[in-house]
Formats: sequence, structure tokens, C-alpha cells
Amino acid sequence: MAVRAFITFALSALEDLEELQAYYRQEGSPEAGMRLISGIMNSIERLSSHPLSGRIVPEFMVEHLREIISPPFRIVYRHEKSRVRIIRIWRSERLLKLP
Repeated sequence: MAVRAFITFALSALEDLEELQAYYRQEGSPEAGMRLISGIMNSIERLSSHPLSGRIVPEFMVEHLREIISPPFRIVYRHEKSRVRIIRIWRSERLLKLP
């Protein structure tokens, strides 16, 4: 039996989701925002079974920092043993920078 990874969210990722929802609400299309968030959450959920399925983030090239693409978003996460921590959820054209 495969061990499932425990998924947590950094405050930055939660803020990214809130900003996404607020943007679409402001644009008069809250349903579109909810569809996008639902798709993002489905992509994240898959990481519990396949935490190494994401590619290494090319800006940093470190093994534990990975990302999956849920167009048009990058879901950046940190993988450690049986844990996945979602760090950022950004538009895919944005480059990442260390704080």
C-alpha cells in the first residue's frame, strides 16, 4: 500500500487563491473563478498520491521545490518525505523569486 502525502498550504498560497477569487468576483464572473479554483484544487489533490509528479522549478533547480501546471497557473510546492506544502499559485507567465 502506497503512503499518501499530507498536503498543507502556506499563507502565501491561500492569499493567492483569495486574490484569484476576488479578481473574478470584481470582473463580474465569480463562477469562472470558482471553476478555476476547483481545477487547481483537483490538481493539488493528485499530489497526495503522486508528490513527485511535478517538475523541479526551473528557476531554482532544487529537488524538493516542484511545480505542477494547471493552466494558466503554476502550483509551486515543497516536497518533504510524506508531506507536500503548497507555497504559491501564480499565473504561469510569472517567474518566481526567493523572498
